[in-house]
Amino acid sequence: MARVDTSPNKGTRTENETARKVTPFITFKDGAEEAIKLYTSVIPNSRIVSIMKSDTEGPIAKGKVLHARFELDGQPFMAMDGGPTFSFSEGFSMFVNCETQQEIDYLWDKLTAGGGEPGPCGWLKDRWGLSWQIVPSALGQMISDPQHGNSQKTIEAMLKMGKLDIKKLQDAYAQREEVSAKGR
Repeated sequence: MARVDTSPNKGTRTENETARKVTPFITFKDGAEEAIKLYTSVIPNSRIVSIMKSDTEGPIAKGKVLHARFELDGQPFMAMDGGPTFSFSEGFSMFVNCETQQEIDYLWDKLTAGGGEPGPCGWLKDRWGLSWQIVPSALGQMISDPQHGNSQKTIEAMLKMGKLDIKKLQDAYAQREEVSAKGR
């Protein structure tokens, strides 16, 4: 049964509608449609909901994306072409959990193609300048569980990488700290 929000000034809203109250909106300098098509083609469970283009010359040039709705792995987003006054910052990034090295390699290659830039520690910028973090799901467990492995060595290994390598991170995590004879 869906929870209903009846708090003052909110009206009646189901749990699913409440979850969509806040939606990330991405404003591209240019190329929103091409970017959305790429993103929805490489992220599973994704789709374009709608794209509306400007049909007049105005603040948004004719033929440019005036408003778009799309989903990445079921997460709703909106976007538009905003023109040259808009640019992206690393303060906002798309974070993708990957289960396999094959998934990391595929996304890395697709998102850096055509002028994207590889960055450190699993970060990259796509050709529109949007930052992405392509990260193995296991990394969070490795760096937050020093009792079962070497979290510090895992972090050190990650800091030396561009595209993250699951095998190398697992090897670093498997390294045991050597206890000096003096420390006993």
